[in-house]
Amino acid sequence: MLKKRIIPCLDIKNGRTVKGVNFIDIRDAGDPIELAKKYMQEGADELVFLDITATIEKRKTLAELVEKIAKEINIPFTVGGGINSIEDVSLIIKAGADKVSINSSAVKRPELISEIASQFGSQCVVVAIDTKFENNDWFVYVNGGKVPTLLKTIDWAIKAETLGAGEILLTSMNNDGTKNGFALDITRKICQAVNIPVIASGGAGKKEHFKDVFTQTIASGALAASIFHFGEIPIPELKNYLKTQNIPVR
Repeated sequence: MLKKRIIPCLDIKNGRTVKGVNFIDIRDAGDPIELAKKYMQEGADELVFLDITATIEKRKTLAELVEKIAKEINIPFTVGGGINSIEDVSLIIKAGADKVSINSSAVKRPELISEIASQFGSQCVVVAIDTKFENNDWFVYVNGGKVPTLLKTIDWAIKAETLGAGEILLTSMNNDGTKNGFALDITRKICQAVNIPVIASGGAGKKEHFKDVFTQTIASGALAASIFHFGEIPIPELKNYLKTQNIPVR
């Protein structure tokens, strides 16, 4: 069985790490470079960096900050926010990212997925999906969770894989920041619908939530932010707990 990945996420706004609840009520969570170093030392399997206001503010991801973080870590590093073209991807990869995460730009122009995959390989393309449960189904949201679309989440995940996505980062907006657990239902469905790795995101509040997502879905990774940023669950403690639950971790 493949080992499950524990992935801290740095949501970046104005060069600082921030965290919100249900995509609003944003508060400061610290210096991203210091946090990145700490997580690597604690045994994080990967690091995700999302410039959460890049799309709304229509500017490029902070390449300089990406470069500074990349110099400090030696674990896989995914960067997203405001990536709209092959040029943007080149800039981020040159700065030291291993993968790029695209979200709104992929929904608006799906061929971007294929363009990145053909130039840099599928393993470089993470399609991030912000999803919300409403009207009895899960729908895709764009622009940092501010704009609803008519796209059904499962349909979009399948299409993203077909176009060349190497991974799906699935964030439930209903669960985000609530600490009530991951959205197991939609995570399970997406995992069953695609043949690429799925990272569950949104809702982690205690160690049991990671156990639940790894035993009740076939997600290959689980991403969290505030519980790591504010020291509520240290990564070594979480990994030791998962090992006692017979869940394979690195």
